[in-house]
Amino acid sequence: MWKFLLNINKNLILAIPAMMAAGFFVGMGVEQQLLGGLKALIMPFTFLMVYPMMVTLNIKHLRDGIKNVRLQLLTQVINFCVIPFLAYGLGRYFFADQPYMALGLLLAALLPTSGMTISWTGFAKGNLAAAINMTVIGLTLGSLATPFYVRLLLGARVDVDMLLIVRQIIVIVFIPMLLGYLTRQSLLKKYGMPKFKQDIAPRFPALSTVGVLGIVFVAIALKAKQLYIDPAVLLTIFVPLLIIYSANFLLSTLAGKMFFDRGDAVALVYGTVMRNLSIALAIAINAFGAAGADAALVICVSYIVQVQSAAWYVRLTDTIFGPPRQEAAV
Repeated sequence: MWKFLLNINKNLILAIPAMMAAGFFVGMGVEQQLLGGLKALIMPFTFLMVYPMMVTLNIKHLRDGIKNVRLQLLTQVINFCVIPFLAYGLGRYFFADQPYMALGLLLAALLPTSGMTISWTGFAKGNLAAAINMTVIGLTLGSLATPFYVRLLLGARVDVDMLLIVRQIIVIVFIPMLLGYLTRQSLLKKYGMPKFKQDIAPRFPALSTVGVLGIVFVAIALKAKQLYIDPAVLLTIFVPLLIIYSANFLLSTLAGKMFFDRGDAVALVYGTVMRNLSIALAIAINAFGAAGADAALVICVSYIVQVQSAAWYVRLTDTIFGPPRQEAAV
């Protein structure tokens, strides 16, 4: 079973569209009243998605984030002073009459970094230590800032219950973070770091992927009939997402080439472009009720754009930044 789950985790580019298709067909074939029962699965899927990710996250790296202040500061400036406002502007333009679609775009932009930040930085032979710091700092800041950004930017267009959003973030992010930290410490005490890193930690992202796919399935099932009536909405969603990700890659690449060496530049790119879509998806569905399904649809499509673009960028990394130092010396 673990081998199967690990293979799925390595092939999200195929698994997510497949689960979206499955959700669509189930949603078309099931009565709307029965679909409502699927919502009961959202919270278990959310916990399954977030908790394993927290077990593999070393929160102790948070205090190490100050070691490269310039890199970490620029990363968070892009994450919180540029990309959310770009997403907000595009949401106002493309979804002028669909505020919850605009909300999905904003949520996808507000929660930077995930385990994918670390994974893709590793694939591209970037600075992994910096990527880990970015992940912890970005996740913490994003979780704290999201309710205020949503209230400030979309409070006049969507029904924003600040207390509910804060409560959901505590349940979705900080409680799993605490439980994940305690689990991590317990496993390290019992097995030691070498066995934990080699045999235990690699299994947790696979469990998280099951949660992601489950929420994607539910989100698409709930929107299936609307998608059948208006399939062009997917194209409407793809366009602003392509603009956001293209602009983000371009900005971070230029900043990386101008200010940092290769390893830090790669970490900067993946520390700003990779968004924590899993948590954004959970917030959209759990904190905004039935209307959140529109936001969830945007975030589901974001998975496709994000994973595909990250894979392409890895192939271009050596062309853009040059080969890693040890390879350059050969």
